[in-house]
Amino acid sequence: MKAIILAAGRGTRLRPITNHTPKALICVNGECLIEKHLRALKLAGIREIVVNLCHLGELIEQKLKNGAQYGLKISYSKEYGKELETAGGIKQALPMLGNQPFLVINADILTDFPFNQLPNKVEEAHLALVPNPESHNGDFNLEGSLLTNEKPSPYTYCGIGVYSPAFFSEIPDGKIALGQILRKKVNRKQVTGELYKGVWHDVGTIDRLRAVTQLNY
Repeated sequence: MKAIILAAGRGTRLRPITNHTPKALICVNGECLIEKHLRALKLAGIREIVVNLCHLGELIEQKLKNGAQYGLKISYSKEYGKELETAGGIKQALPMLGNQPFLVINADILTDFPFNQLPNKVEEAHLALVPNPESHNGDFNLEGSLLTNEKPSPYTYCGIGVYSPAFFSEIPDGKIALGQILRKKVNRKQVTGELYKGVWHDVGTIDRLRAVTQLNY
């Protein structure tokens, strides 16, 4: 399985840090967020990784290069001047990801999620969910292994999922968010999921970044 790390965002809620440092290169306890993902992916046996780039993306490419220093093969899907959002960015990268299901990870999370336990085969998508953090009202519900849009929504999509290329077949090229596509697919009962109760933090704001720096992770 290949993986794509979504690292193109501007990180506006992390300013002024992200005026000069992309979210993916923010460090927690001496290691960049994206490097933590690379280490975990390698442990899970995933060696081929695509990173999408936009805001300050050249700094990410300078840091990671071709991935050889991590024992990985890293390629880049460059979105400079486009700002394609999540689904649009993944769609652009599809030729680099092949015709098999692939793993998608948000760059700005801190987690010990066991990537090797995710399914290798999915019809459309399989998402990892976490119990709602205080900062979020929730995205989905679970009925067995099937995601639903039923309210209240006790679970949050944690930025980790396995997607089939077929998931993006109906999406036009250009700027489009992943959330609106997921809602439609969930309504059609095409998305499965699992609940994760281990370490997971969204490092999306200054306050959350301060909080995770107190953790031994």
